[in-house]
Amino acid sequence: MIRLKNVSKFYYSKGLITTGFVKVNLDFALGEFIAITGESGSGKSTLLNVIGGLDTYEEGEMYINNLETSHFVSKDWENYRREYIGNIYQNFNLINSYTVYQNIELVLTLNGVSKKERRKKVLELLKKVDLLKFRKTKVSKLSGGQKQRVAIARALAKDTPIILADEPTGNLDKKSALGIIKLLSEIAKEKLVIVVTHNYEQVEEYVTRKITMHDGKILEDKKIKDYEEVENPKKASLKNIRFIDKIQLGFRNTFNVLPKFVLLLLVYSFIVVSLMSEYSAFKKEEYEASKDGDNYIFSNTDDKRIIVKKKDKTSFSEEELSKLKNYEHTDYLIENDFLVDKYVNLVNDNNRFWVSGDASSLDLFKGSVDVGRNPNNSNEIVIKGMRDDYYLGTKYQELFDNTFYLSDDQGNYDKSFPIKIVGIKYIEDDSYQDYTLYLSKEILDKMLLEEHEINSDITIDFMAHYYKSTRYDTNFQLVGNDNVPRGEVYISDSLKYSCPNDYCLNASLNVNVKNIYFDTSKDLIISKMYTKDNIDKLLNIGDYSKDNFSNYDGALYMNREDYQELFSKGIYQISIFVDDYKNVSEVVSYLNKNNYKAISIRDTLVSSGILQIVKIIKTVITLLLIIVMFFITYFVIKIILKSRNIYFSIIRMLGGAKKTTRDLLIIELFFVSNIAYFIFAVATYLQRIKILNIGFIETVNRYFLFKDYTLLYVIIILMSYLISLRYARKLFKNSVMNTYREEL
Repeated sequence: MIRLKNVSKFYYSKGLITTGFVKVNLDFALGEFIAITGESGSGKSTLLNVIGGLDTYEEGEMYINNLETSHFVSKDWENYRREYIGNIYQNFNLINSYTVYQNIELVLTLNGVSKKERRKKVLELLKKVDLLKFRKTKVSKLSGGQKQRVAIARALAKDTPIILADEPTGNLDKKSALGIIKLLSEIAKEKLVIVVTHNYEQVEEYVTRKITMHDGKILEDKKIKDYEEVENPKKASLKNIRFIDKIQLGFRNTFNVLPKFVLLLLVYSFIVVSLMSEYSAFKKEEYEASKDGDNYIFSNTDDKRIIVKKKDKTSFSEEELSKLKNYEHTDYLIENDFLVDKYVNLVNDNNRFWVSGDASSLDLFKGSVDVGRNPNNSNEIVIKGMRDDYYLGTKYQELFDNTFYLSDDQGNYDKSFPIKIVGIKYIEDDSYQDYTLYLSKEILDKMLLEEHEINSDITIDFMAHYYKSTRYDTNFQLVGNDNVPRGEVYISDSLKYSCPNDYCLNASLNVNVKNIYFDTSKDLIISKMYTKDNIDKLLNIGDYSKDNFSNYDGALYMNREDYQELFSKGIYQISIFVDDYKNVSEVVSYLNKNNYKAISIRDTLVSSGILQIVKIIKTVITLLLIIVMFFITYFVIKIILKSRNIYFSIIRMLGGAKKTTRDLLIIELFFVSNIAYFIFAVATYLQRIKILNIGFIETVNRYFLFKDYTLLYVIIILMSYLISLRYARKLFKNSVMNTYREEL
């Protein structure tokens, strides 16, 4: 079955050549029970390793079933060891962190035997070697003789045609040794059994042949007794290891040596923390740079703001507004969207005080005021600003004592709606410069009406002539007045010359209002004509005098409710402020898929290019860090895993394929890297619920999106995978025995 023709084995070390054995010519057949003897260093174990495919040879040819092996590559030797060889080693080569059961089971697991079959066979072998009661004991706690019996049971488990035993009874008592020798002799009736021993007398009764070696040469090859040669040698019937068994082995290996696990976990935790820390710092810089742009339309550039319209340009229904308010990521919703960017001017009657600031809804004011009281009436407001502001900090009583009015850009104000400041809320943020005015719905509605008027084209159809109405010219200016009945309009007497026979009463007049959202019109009946003398009586204008009639002459006075109906056509644009800027993209995507047109305010900013520079720098430095981290990590992990070389060598000795051994390494490091990442994830959660207080983790929570966590997870897992591959290449560059002997 096996033939060696002029086979020699040499060792090379630091320029020196050492002989293992030279010019060996031997034939081995199934059915033989062969003893190889000789003094220490004669080459017995080396010859056994070459026969078993654990070591290479440099000269001659070894044949397996008449097949030359000098051209064998690593994969061929793996198959040979797997299908033909069962080894019993002098130093056991057991996995100390495994139990007795697990050590024997391992060889069956590597060869694709089902769990049920494994259990049955392992228990049978344990009974055969009298170790059943120790099946759950770690082999590190066994005596030398017990370990040897575990090694013998493991060799028998695979049922291969060749059993190679290196001093199989060296650690056994006489009775146990005799039992093992008898067992091997019985096995030899169907297999080839080769035993290396110093105690030939112990095996003399059973062997069929004796080979004596001296100084790397065959000194004697003597037949002891006849044997019945087995024809057509049968290889072990084996399968590939199952995927689920790889996972279970990898998981077991992750924790079976605690110091190794702790060291690997520390290394991967360092990787996770380093990458997370660096990347979160750049995410913060990127975020700050993204806020640095300008926008000449929207003054409120809050990064959590989303501007929303409907795709069909219709108004929002109450049901739609309610649904959007209750959306999971909505913090609050502002219906009067223009107010988000509206700067409010308030002036008192004698123009002594001017109060200006950003408009906000009183519904959004939370808590209590620091000075004064919360509003009780629709004309009462609260101001938020800095404590060290001159008026808010020291002169707030003067603000409380005055009455204010809404003023337009031209300084005009409507005294029909007085406003009182009743409370002040202080803010400690040094960057906060402007006031915020919290206004009631009634005030906001009035401002919205004026805003629509300003941004609408108003056309008057009067006696088949069309006139533009603006708030800055009294001619054909629309003015709401409660003294005018619904459906009617009062016009100036000076317009009578445009009417037939200078008579305008009962004639109709059409008002058309058009803007980007709606186009509406209203027909009114001319019921009165005012003059300098009767205007105050008709319209009850409080500050009227005949001297300032020119300020009113030419205006069209209509009922206030009619006026409001022209401009109050619903809500066409809103602003949604999300709970976290990280959810903005998700909300925008949701809205755009559901009949809305949404845009994040950050997407409207015109950047100076700083953001692009930050992104480029972030990408380059992150890549450099990953490369540096990879090589540092590989170097450290390589040192840690040196202690695992014996484990991986044993896997290969037992017939584990290169791919299997590599996969076990990949799985082990995969579990450790995931545990390190999971620990960091738990830390971020504890930071979020205020149990931890670590600066850079707070930055991670603040600026990381789900895609950032995913990206860094993929990078860490990929690094782990590449480290595994790189280490595996180093692991397999040598023969099994060289890997076993040497440090990588």
